[in-house]
Amino acid sequence: MNTSWIPPFIYTISALGILLNLLVLLVFLLHKKNCTATEIYLSNMAAADLLLMVFMPFWGVYTANNNFWTFGGPMCKIVSLLMVMNYTSSVYFLVLVCIDRYLALVHPLSHCKLHSRKYAKFGCFLVWCFGFLLNIPTLLCKEYAKNACRWVCSHHVHFAKEFIQTIAAFVIPLLIILFCTVKIVQALRGRPTQAESTQHTEHKATILVLAVLLAFFICWAPFILTRMFELAVRYQIIKQTCAISYYLVICRHVFLNLGFFNSDLNPVLYVLVGKNFRKKMWEVVRSGSLTTPSTQFATSTSTLSSQMIKVNATSLK
Repeated sequence: MNTSWIPPFIYTISALGILLNLLVLLVFLLHKKNCTATEIYLSNMAAADLLLMVFMPFWGVYTANNNFWTFGGPMCKIVSLLMVMNYTSSVYFLVLVCIDRYLALVHPLSHCKLHSRKYAKFGCFLVWCFGFLLNIPTLLCKEYAKNACRWVCSHHVHFAKEFIQTIAAFVIPLLIILFCTVKIVQALRGRPTQAESTQHTEHKATILVLAVLLAFFICWAPFILTRMFELAVRYQIIKQTCAISYYLVICRHVFLNLGFFNSDLNPVLYVLVGKNFRKKMWEVVRSGSLTTPSTQFATSTSTLSSQMIKVNATSLK
């Protein structure tokens, strides 16, 4: 299979993803109002996507060099870990935001108690921890060996890791999200769209969440299904043929990169679908926070850095 298109594609979506997700984080950080619980979940999702985009060029170089790894053993582990952590963390940030919308529309009294920035930050902290713990096998079993970044543990360990990740990072979140989405859609149909104030705000936030959910599953579901089919073939649940092996390689490359494209798509959806985000973005632009004069550039950069450190430190409490 010709893979010459993969490195340019990776470099392109990486550059776009860094710019777009950095814009999202800047808008949430620089806006004068504190983020809502939903926005905390979405900003953490943007942070996960930004981390992926920063490290993806390493994988692009690896592919361009015909799987010859030139960055050493530590970077092999770090890049591999962050790439798989992004998917796991993104799924569970979506689970959190979907549960938040479900409570807001279906159980508003319970939502008032749980819809707080404190609970949102604690939930995000748990997601980051879970994403790391679930992918410890990648950290332990990915090694720089024979000029390649490869899996060095046994096939049984690899199968167990793939099976657990498929259940924990796809099947269970899918069931939760499907349940919440059905209830959300039913609640939206049963309420007037002309409602004002808080209810109207909840509707707009929910529409954005549904758009992000749809984009995520369009981008990632083909790869997950391909991986499940590939595992079935590898362990002789499905009979392997040359044609099946050939098309699995093609599907894995194409659908994996489609999944990576989701990190670029989310910020676009925030602008196109998220009216509240657009409003915040223009307020930040008009306030001059994104276009400070050159004489104030150093000061604003220092302030932004301290704010980001403070937000990260607070979210870990």
